[in-house]
Amino acid sequence: MAMTVELPALETTDGTIAPPASRRLRRWTQPAIGLLLPLGLALAWEATVWLGFSNGRLVPPPTKIFAAIVELARSGELARHIMTTLSRVAAGFGLGVLAGTVLGAISGYWTLARRLLDPTVQALRAIPSIAWVPLFILWLGIFETSKIVLIAVGVFFPVYLGVMGAILSVDRKIVEVGRTFRLSGPAMIRRILLPAVLPAYVVALRVGLGLGWMFVVAAEFMGASEGLGYLLIDGQQLGKPAQIVAAIVIFAILGKTTDWLIEIGSAPLLRWQDAFGRHSGGA
Repeated sequence: MAMTVELPALETTDGTIAPPASRRLRRWTQPAIGLLLPLGLALAWEATVWLGFSNGRLVPPPTKIFAAIVELARSGELARHIMTTLSRVAAGFGLGVLAGTVLGAISGYWTLARRLLDPTVQALRAIPSIAWVPLFILWLGIFETSKIVLIAVGVFFPVYLGVMGAILSVDRKIVEVGRTFRLSGPAMIRRILLPAVLPAYVVALRVGLGLGWMFVVAAEFMGASEGLGYLLIDGQQLGKPAQIVAAIVIFAILGKTTDWLIEIGSAPLLRWQDAFGRHSGGA
């Protein structure tokens, strides 16, 4: 009897069987750990300014940044700028993902296409984002089209490289197994290539999204009158460092939120993975 009473307790303490309440608690506490560093830095800088070690003129303390955000929100400007930037990133991200996925899959699956396309793509990838700006303005004008295309260019390259590289790195033995079972082309893609490529594809999407947020700043420097990039320029011209830092903070929050949405959305598709990060105690 003693053994039967103590075994469940032992299994619970060494972590082999975690109760549902504990799993739910970890699900909420683990993401919260990531807030400790930025909150700690913000509190440290607030204390530094409050104690007089810095005047906080060029790098405002968090209280002034928060006040600038509240002021923009009350006037209605913040929501308008956020929605404008979000719509540009969403449109550019969609176009870049579509083009990068199609061309990356073709280059990875078809050797002739890779030899034909890849050298040109790699050469274009080395061009700085700001170098495209005058050309896109000349071709597409100064309005939304040129901004969306610039963001799509930034998203395209990591997605293309991620898809092509993932297809090329698929284990040849797995493909031979599919051929042994006489899988057709679509069946080979659906049952062999797609599961093997999906983890790297999700990473490529996240990298592409991060570059999309970086490119939207360059896009909104092209004569924009709305958007978070416009807030940066407006804050610089009017000498408002709190507004500049507030726009940067909002960029960071939106970028992390959209990255988290991709991570959450792809999690059900990657449950089959027996990866280190899904089971290690340090993850």
